[in-house]
Amino acid sequence: MTEASTSPGAAAPRRRWRSKHRPVWEEAPGPAGFTVKVVVLAAICLAVLFPLYSIVLTSVSSQDDITRAGGLVTVPGNLTLAAYHQILSGGIVTRAALVSIGITAVGTVISTLVSLLAAYGLSRPGSFGHRPLLFTLLLTMFFTAGMIPTYLLVSALGLINSYWALILPTAVSAFNVLILRAFFMGIDPAITDAARIDGAGDWRVLFRIVAPMSKAAIAVVALFYGVGYWNAFFNAMLYINDNAKWPLQLVLQSYVLQGVTLPGSGTGQVDVATGAVTGLPVKMAVMVLAIIPILLVYPLVQRHFTKGVIFGAIKG
Repeated sequence: MTEASTSPGAAAPRRRWRSKHRPVWEEAPGPAGFTVKVVVLAAICLAVLFPLYSIVLTSVSSQDDITRAGGLVTVPGNLTLAAYHQILSGGIVTRAALVSIGITAVGTVISTLVSLLAAYGLSRPGSFGHRPLLFTLLLTMFFTAGMIPTYLLVSALGLINSYWALILPTAVSAFNVLILRAFFMGIDPAITDAARIDGAGDWRVLFRIVAPMSKAAIAVVALFYGVGYWNAFFNAMLYINDNAKWPLQLVLQSYVLQGVTLPGSGTGQVDVATGAVTGLPVKMAVMVLAIIPILLVYPLVQRHFTKGVIFGAIKG
């Protein structure tokens, strides 16, 4: 081994490409790495957006274009809104959309408020029954009663065929409560102690200090609950017998996936000679209507998503 290879300055040229203060994975990629990232991200975006594009385009395509394409349309042709007019002109689809909106709005408010109260209580180390309640909450994340006991409980409470059966059984998520609890525990105790010295009680501390400082976490939890209520159909399948009370997702699951023609939905096959649309564009239109609310709400909450979840998880 030569003296040059053992000298401190001999290895310096081999480390010039990266900073001494950052690990290698935080360095800016070279031209080849940048190209690979662009190609991979473009492929992922294409894989996500192309099916959505095809669904939307099929929902606004004429019957001739659908017949010519042999199914889903990928090239625009004669565009028409007949499918949307058909499903929004009344019937079970329109009613189901209103039911889903109502359940999502009411359920999200109730679930977020209950989770907020539970998380604040569990974040106070000296609160009554702190450890047993926290252990019980954690236990529900791994063990559940099962479908039959839950159905018997809902039936005993008289909630069968009631909208409350779509809200109360899933009103609280232990995971969401833990996210809020972790976020609350990250707030400097000196802030709440100062408020208590000034005479503020628990309610004022929660809604005037803790909640405004935790808008990011609350927005993320509200998004989780909202998406859950909007996409849920299994509870409606179990507890709702009247199809007039079905949410949109159950209509979507029954009509699109199972091919059931719903009474009063206006989604049956009709003669092409009349100019009316057939089942496929109507199915795609129902899918688009089920996707649009989430696409509209998510960008409003997205900026809080990373901060709310990651910060809460780290501080826990």
